[in-house]
Amino acid sequence: MHPLFYNTTIVYIYYACIINFCIFGDQTRFMKELTIDYALRATWQAVSKMYNEEAKHYGLTMAIGFTLLSIDPKKGTPSTALGPKMGMEATSLSRILKSIEERGYIQRKPNPKDGRGVLIHLTALGLEKRKDSKDVVLRFNDVVKENVTEDDLLSFFRTAEIINKLIIEKKIYTKTTN
Repeated sequence: MHPLFYNTTIVYIYYACIINFCIFGDQTRFMKELTIDYALRATWQAVSKMYNEEAKHYGLTMAIGFTLLSIDPKKGTPSTALGPKMGMEATSLSRILKSIEERGYIQRKPNPKDGRGVLIHLTALGLEKRKDSKDVVLRFNDVVKENVTEDDLLSFFRTAEIINKLIIEKKIYTKTTN
């Protein structure tokens, strides 16, 4: 798996662009009329809808699956590290954690390295649901790789990395407001 896979921004851009390419193919005239933003948003919405529809077959949502995939299956993950790792606000993450705890997918345990902290651990059921989520993501990757050349995929990753770097380094909007 590509090392950028775990960077959520890159993942979103990756899936958005690949789906967009699969949907529109070589319709370059049409693609030239689209903005990059539109292509990313429209494609990510399609991917999100696809994942949510597939997740229903496992009694999950895309957000729950993503959360389960973000938890270290062996050591657990500090609750304070999950939000930044997932690019999610604390209130949204709290709701998801509460929901998956009620479903029996996770357990909260004291963090032995930080007496005030909590580690989120997957239960046996949580590990099963994590595997289901991982299988869905890997299936998506496999199908995309079957339909996109390796050169196009590498070019896509380079482009996504550049876009992410421009955003992180704040090189797109440099004006300050007063």
